[in-house]
Amino acid sequence: MKLMENYSNLNIAIVDYGMGNLFSIKNACNTFGISTVITSSREEIANANALILPGVGAFGDAMKILEDLNLIDTILEFVSSSKPIFGICLGMQLMMTESLEFGVHKGLGIIDGNVVPFDNLGGNTILKVPHIGWSRINGIPKKNELDPWQDTMLNGLNNGEYMYFVHSFYVKPRHTDISISYSQYGNVTFTSSFQYKNIFACQFHPEKSGLKGLEIYKNFINRIVKQTIKGD
Repeated sequence: MKLMENYSNLNIAIVDYGMGNLFSIKNACNTFGISTVITSSREEIANANALILPGVGAFGDAMKILEDLNLIDTILEFVSSSKPIFGICLGMQLMMTESLEFGVHKGLGIIDGNVVPFDNLGGNTILKVPHIGWSRINGIPKKNELDPWQDTMLNGLNNGEYMYFVHSFYVKPRHTDISISYSQYGNVTFTSSFQYKNIFACQFHPEKSGLKGLEIYKNFINRIVKQTIKGD
């Protein structure tokens, strides 16, 4: 994979609320010469050029911690700033309106929709939950040759690429046109990534998905660079 030139003058804030593989994400970003900070500081998050919201664990616990850290309004203000934000796994789910994980829990409400459990997986093989391992992502939009700003964070990936998943719940956006990839587990087809305005999120872990996963980080960083140059 061709590496980018150094962009150490730019900064990505990786939200630290104690629920995520933060250093794997940091290392993936650092591969492309961009500065990152793992932080729960509202000031550092607000001043960053881009934000990554990671997460592994229970939805309700995560929202409670974000509330205790006074980070909910900070994250929502960041989204409103139009700067790029990237949600990973639980971070993707937290963007939704609510989750049905162990009760009903209010989410950040960035994206209209719910987080629901795997159910009726079907098939001849008994499938276990959580869904752990490599699965294909399909439905990836073609590269937009006329307007690169309409390209997605999945540029450079082909339909059927394998990504690494660890999850028991999945998102159901109300507006399915934001979905940019779908994956299958048993009889369930679910949104495995979506993109809307400055927001990109994926259920899989690109930092654990080899070179194709790193391609997503490269696309994200390219978007940060273009947006900074454009001055939005």
